[in-house]
This record gives sequence, C-alpha cells and structure tokens, in this order.
Amino acid sequence: MRFFSNIRLLLLAIWLGGAVFFIGVAQTAFMVLPQRESAGAVVGANLAILNYAGIGVAVLLLLSSVVGSALVSKLWLWVERFLLLIVAAACAVGQFVIATWLAALRSQMGRSIDEVAADDPLRVQFNTLHEYSVWVMMAAMAAALITFFIIANRKFDAAKETKADIYDFSKEFKA
Repeated sequence: MRFFSNIRLLLLAIWLGGAVFFIGVAQTAFMVLPQRESAGAVVGANLAILNYAGIGVAVLLLLSSVVGSALVSKLWLWVERFLLLIVAAACAVGQFVIATWLAALRSQMGRSIDEVAADDPLRVQFNTLHEYSVWVMMAAMAAALITFFIIANRKFDAAKETKADIYDFSKEFKA
C-alpha cells in the first residue's frame, strides 16, 4: 500500500514542481523577451500545459483514492478528495473560463495590450482577469500542497495491512 501511495505522492509532487517552475518561467519570459506580446504567448502556452496537467493529475489521484481506502482514516481521505477537487476545478476554471475571457479581450483590443490605455475598460477588465488567474492558480497550488502533506503523512492501519509480502500488488486492488 505504501508503494502505491508513494506513486500518488510523486505525481502530485511533479505537478507542484511544475507549478513552482512556471512562476520562474513567467517572470523570466517578461524580463528576457523583447516584446511583451511574445512573453504573454509563452506564458499562456505554458499555463495551458500546467492547467491540463493539473486536471489530469487531480482526476487520476481522485480515481486512485479508492484503492486501499479501507486502510486509511476516512476523514483524511475525504479531505484529500475535496482538495483534489479544488485542484481540478481551479485548473479547469483557469483554462476554460479565465483564459478564454482573456483571449477574447485581447482580440477585442485589436492591438498590443501595452498600447491600450491603463484606464481603458478592456485593459481594466484584462488586468482584473489576470489577477483572478493568479489567485485561481495559487488556490490550486495551495490545495495540492496540503494534499501532498496529507498523503505523505498517511498512516495505514497496521491491523488491516499485512506485512508478509510488501511486493504482492494483488492486495492493492481489493476493496
């Protein structure tokens, strides 16, 4: 059971690492690339990858949470599932709602975002949506981090878990 739990933990850690790395990529893109439009395109493409990966990892971990669930605390199992739903929902909202609105606003502006006046209603709305995007991603990262610690500190019921053969994976898939 620990092996399977460690695999789940690794998946979550990979996504969290990607999310933290994305922060650096976003800042670097705007510092290094000569045009902010190009930097925005790089950041948007990377954010899409991160959002799709977050949805995939969260759904996979939700589905795999039923394996061996009899060996763990029901309260923490449901907290984990709720937090994974938050990760999936935040990534989905970021990708399918906020990113779509941002793209629509960019096309309505008809020119580079930097050329639009700061008090223009489209620019104000763009900036507000960008802030929402940041907060949604931070919520997904916070939920993933808490889930990481829940899985890492999981205690399995020793009375229910047999230690005879730790590599007998047939026990992993029984209810």
